[in-house]
Amino acid sequence: MTSPGSALQSETMVLRGGKPLEGEVALRGAKNALPKIMVAALLTHEKCVLRNVARILDVSITAELIHALGGEVREAEPGVLEICAANLRPMERSVLRDFSGRSRIPILTCGPLLARLGTAPVPSLGGCRIGSRPVDFHLRALQDLGAVLHEEAHDAHLTATRLLGNKIRLDYPSVGATEQVILSAVLAEGVTELSNAAVEPEIMDLIMVLQKMGAIISVDVDRVIKILGVRELRGFDHEAIPDRLEAASWACAAVATHGRIFVRHAQQAPMMTFLNRLRQIGGDFRVTSEGIEFWRAGERLRSTALETDVYPGFSTDYQQPFVIALTQADGVSIVHETVYEDRFGYVDALRRMGAQIQLYRECLGSLHCRFGQRNYRHSAVIVGPTPLHGADIEIPDLRAGFSYLIAALAAEGESRISNTRLIERGYEDITGKLRALGAQLL
Repeated sequence: MTSPGSALQSETMVLRGGKPLEGEVALRGAKNALPKIMVAALLTHEKCVLRNVARILDVSITAELIHALGGEVREAEPGVLEICAANLRPMERSVLRDFSGRSRIPILTCGPLLARLGTAPVPSLGGCRIGSRPVDFHLRALQDLGAVLHEEAHDAHLTATRLLGNKIRLDYPSVGATEQVILSAVLAEGVTELSNAAVEPEIMDLIMVLQKMGAIISVDVDRVIKILGVRELRGFDHEAIPDRLEAASWACAAVATHGRIFVRHAQQAPMMTFLNRLRQIGGDFRVTSEGIEFWRAGERLRSTALETDVYPGFSTDYQQPFVIALTQADGVSIVHETVYEDRFGYVDALRRMGAQIQLYRECLGSLHCRFGQRNYRHSAVIVGPTPLHGADIEIPDLRAGFSYLIAALAAEGESRISNTRLIERGYEDITGKLRALGAQLL
């Protein structure tokens, strides 16, 4: 499979802001769904077909991971992958360490490897540095399903003759832990009942893939997911859901730059919480059968107070681009981050661009928060509107990276943004899309 995002020839992008973004962009499959569906292909020896695949770095890394496990990944046509893991094999420890440093996907291979091979190495968690992502959640879930953990110096692996269903309750509705239990329980013996589960649209998409493969999974309204294990699974042919998080990023770009962007394939249902908030601050949108168009309703935006939460709440991945729009809103806005403790690490760069943002350790909101009374600056107070000016910025993580692009496009003058490769993890052809919207790339 060819490497995605080849349009970014270097790791630095220079932008000149001050011009509204106008035009159209199109979404493909969700970054938070595609790699997990690819991992699901490891559960069967039959061929699997995945459609609507975006050319993003996380897909490329997962394809390399499957190759390292003896599987095959082939791009049958643009946006369509054929995956076959008939000849699954254990992975070299040195190879696993390399993947662990680049992505958090390897930990999700533990369930399929235990089901197919009876053993699985334990990787560390990679991905964006936005907060704690302990491997303990995953290990505890696998041990609850009957896996045995073996620890040696600089090495750990799991074994299981066959995983066994169990009742599992998550301390927090973690997306990764929910995916781990689902991927591990579908071939386990008996019934697994997972309570306090995450129910994001990307998890529902994974469940639909597994149901196509022959799994028996039900989802109750009280965050309980029940999985009746089966003996074997077959291949699938599936079109991944569009990326709601990318759609929200472009919506924030339209509002922050006083532009108008039509996001083809964006869907209303999974974005309802975001759309309500966007309208409350003075953004607006028009839903059609082909996508959603976003713009600023009037000359001025309004301040607000919001808290991030697990789905169907206001997603933590919406937070960073939304804050850029709030720097242009009249008055004082408050954002309480309850999902990742270090998600405001991008604020210092915004301050250098002229934004007035203060961070606090206190919980400035009403939601129960795991970070209360702890030494994390997880609440932000934003005073606006403030004119932004160009600056030199280094991207710390994926969503912050896109947010810096929005800030640079809303600012006067030139901005030099480095470490842009992180944006390729979740945004396809970002340079081409920006040019199509009239952005001035130097």
